[in-house]
Amino acid sequence: MAIRHLAAQERLGGVRGAIWALILDGDARLETAAGVEELHAGDAFHVAATGAYRLVARTRAEVAVSMLRAVPPLPSPLLARDFAGSNRGIVELVRRCPLDARGAQPLFVASYGGLIQAAMVQALDDSARRSDPRLTALVAELHAHPGRPWTVESMARVAHLSRSSLGEHVRRELGRTPAQLLREVRMRHARGLLAGTDRPVEQIAFSVGYGSAAAFSRAFSAHHGSSPQAWRSGSGAAQRPEAGAGRQRGDRPDA
Repeated sequence: MAIRHLAAQERLGGVRGAIWALILDGDARLETAAGVEELHAGDAFHVAATGAYRLVARTRAEVAVSMLRAVPPLPSPLLARDFAGSNRGIVELVRRCPLDARGAQPLFVASYGGLIQAAMVQALDDSARRSDPRLTALVAELHAHPGRPWTVESMARVAHLSRSSLGEHVRRELGRTPAQLLREVRMRHARGLLAGTDRPVEQIAFSVGYGSAAAFSRAFSAHHGSSPQAWRSGSGAAQRPEAGAGRQRGDRPDA
């Protein structure tokens, strides 16, 4: 267990194998094969040894990092929102007693790992119990039709919620706004089309709900830190995510 201090836009590096990390302070951005997640103080995540990931601080951040050899294996990636709020004792232990596994007794290392693994399993179980079928249906509809001219009102109708209730449910369950959820769905589809087809950027823009290639390029660059063309060619891969990647443009669904 180690505590890393990252400057804004600094990438977490030097960690090999299965990783568990807790954002103690600040904001960060996690990119895995499953997508991109905005992380805030108190959030934790696990990525298996075989899973590629990239963690970049969006602000100055303090991150606790540990190797986690979970037995049985945990899902990867596994994100635990507000891990700190549900596990104050573990977080206090991590803050006060960071552990250097190279010099620590194996029993202490195993105990740390066991506590963290148990807490992550509990977080997974809690998440499953909290799963809201209305949000599940909404997310499925967004993925099925990313090119629709979605608004917060139309998303609320699909979820059978009022506009304000939708915002509360999405923030509580998913840690983001409805507009951010829609943008992430559209960006995921856009990445798939850029990587898997040779369709022109303008066609991809229309297929994921943007009215022009220029609007799509602005949104894509703000989200990923590189243009669609650069991302497709691979020259932007090293910049994902980067400065500006987490910029939000209010609560507009088409941002």
